[in-house]
Amino acid sequence: MSDESAPDMPPRLTLRAMTKRYPAVIANDRIDLTVQPGEIHAVLGENGAGKSTLMKIIYGAVKPDAGVLCWNGVATTIDNPAAARELGIAMVFQHFSLFDTLTVVENIALGLPKGTRLDELALRIAATAAEYGLELEPQRHVHTLSVGECQRVEIVRALLAKPQLLILDEPTSVLTPQAVEKLFETLRKLASQGCSILYISHKLDEIRALCHTCTVMRGGKVTGVCDPRQETAASLSRMMIGAEPPAMQHVEREPGATVLAVRQLSLPKNHPFATALSAISFDVHAGEILGIAGVSGNGQQELLAALSGEDPRAEAAMIALHGAPVGRMNAAGRRALGMGFVPEERLGRGAVPELSLALNVLLSHQTTATVRYGMVRFKAIAGIAASVIKRFNVKAAGPNAAANSLSGGNLQK
Repeated sequence: MSDESAPDMPPRLTLRAMTKRYPAVIANDRIDLTVQPGEIHAVLGENGAGKSTLMKIIYGAVKPDAGVLCWNGVATTIDNPAAARELGIAMVFQHFSLFDTLTVVENIALGLPKGTRLDELALRIAATAAEYGLELEPQRHVHTLSVGECQRVEIVRALLAKPQLLILDEPTSVLTPQAVEKLFETLRKLASQGCSILYISHKLDEIRALCHTCTVMRGGKVTGVCDPRQETAASLSRMMIGAEPPAMQHVEREPGATVLAVRQLSLPKNHPFATALSAISFDVHAGEILGIAGVSGNGQQELLAALSGEDPRAEAAMIALHGAPVGRMNAAGRRALGMGFVPEERLGRGAVPELSLALNVLLSHQTTATVRYGMVRFKAIAGIAASVIKRFNVKAAGPNAAANSLSGGNLQK
């Protein structure tokens, strides 16, 4: 921690008995939390443990039912995110809030006073990005960025306000190992300058490598506070899940028949900042897990768009699914042949935030089971959603819960 966290200084943030109830669950049950100046403080817990709700309370996006919040030693009520930003609290959400059709500088300008000059702001963005080792091009449109690059936009937007407390909600869930290490360098530098950081995660190794203190949550309650550097992954896991972590077992499998065949897949750029694909070939067999690795921005987005049918520009024979050429087929056609696609952006592409889970099911399950004679069979789609909730242990109020009410991990399920 920085020298700013001297013994006579009050904590940067203190929560006492913070409570938030929803109709189906107590998301936060009398939570206590203390964050010192210049401290990187982890909040660790499984999906649905209540971490994101607690952070939204601190940021003023959710109103608590009970509890006391003290900011720099003074009891404070934070009514909305604007009030939080005024105090010096910034938050980078798990689901980004950027407009795809605007540039980086235009997105950041939306949260600044009217009359802000874009040319001057672009220079400030470039300077801040360079200072903290975050590569960013202010004039690029957001729809051309990878998820990791979008996260950099959100972080730089937060840093421009020179916050006293930066909240990061699951910041590494979509980052490559190289990007994670770059992010950690940025966070360590911020902490050394006196900025407190709340780091929300369920990745034990990252927390042990980065954080000074760790508050562990399970089922909406605090189960422990510790120095993660003095703990093992097993001891942290016990606090997080209440039991020993399950043993990992490797099972040898003989690959089955070829399910997906890609042959000499080549595509030109579909926008100036895209990456062209050149002569990519591989097979995926039944029962096989094939990994595609690479630093963000090297064609992963373009490859997955071509495979899923979002980009149907490939020659038909370049992509074959169960032996059928599908390179020109749209996403719905490939889905009918048994292909599924889970995009990295959970909200916006993976799900429509304001729609219920049942209605989100309908978006990709338009069959005679869900739609008959042009009429939606609402009981059928609710049944499908309920079966997914049960099968994958999704923590949700039910099929009619809005997609944006779920934690990121539960939404991904």
